[in-house]
Amino acid sequence: MRDSGTTSQTVATVERAADVLVRFAEPGTATLGVTELADSLGMSKAAVHRVLASLRSRGLVELDEDSRRYSLGLTAMRLGLAYLDRIDIRGLAGPELAGLSARTGETATLSIRTGRARVYIDQVTPPREVIMSVRLGEPHPLHAGASSKAFLAFLPEEEIAAYLADSLEQVTPATVTDPGKLATELALIRRRGYAMSISERKSGAASVAAPVLDHHGLPAAVVSVSGPAERFIGEADACASALLETTDRLSARLGSNGRS
Repeated sequence: MRDSGTTSQTVATVERAADVLVRFAEPGTATLGVTELADSLGMSKAAVHRVLASLRSRGLVELDEDSRRYSLGLTAMRLGLAYLDRIDIRGLAGPELAGLSARTGETATLSIRTGRARVYIDQVTPPREVIMSVRLGEPHPLHAGASSKAFLAFLPEEEIAAYLADSLEQVTPATVTDPGKLATELALIRRRGYAMSISERKSGAASVAAPVLDHHGLPAAVVSVSGPAERFIGEADACASALLETTDRLSARLGSNGRS
């Protein structure tokens, strides 16, 4: 029988390995070195080396022999895809995203909420030279950009109030961070059925976004259409019309009675 000391050591080893993997998932972290990991996690370099060697043997991380920096490996990607594949809304929305992108000639995306943030989980890009594309899995605050505001606007009033009561990050110079101004815009989004943004999350990008509502009338996901701002502004109304037709169909499949 394994004694308690051995069990505690095993648990600690698993926790350190999990901490290392989570560190790679932080936004803007493509690669990490041993020293960076050790400093940020409060671990010794020797401990980090052991963890990375174990993760590497299972394909969870990869080592660039030239730079001696690590990145997530193929097994980590497979785990992420397995998670995404079991989200029903992704499979449900896939054909709709393809149709929406083809109809508008712009990028169509799908986002889900994760607490005070949301992440892109799918996108379809058009076959044209200049397009917008997004990074899947990277969190974005719920007040920056059309997809984020489409989530926030359709949450229960108490959740909206709680969100607006906290400080709002200035993601770009165009991000709306004044709670009163944002509350007014959210009310407009609810009446109109969709959100629009220009350079609020990413400079030079514009988008329209609308929620996919579940049978409780709450946003299960958000679909957006986006493109370079100079081009998109002139086609925003047509994209919004196509977008709402798409989200209405998806909402109906989730048991929603439609936008009130």
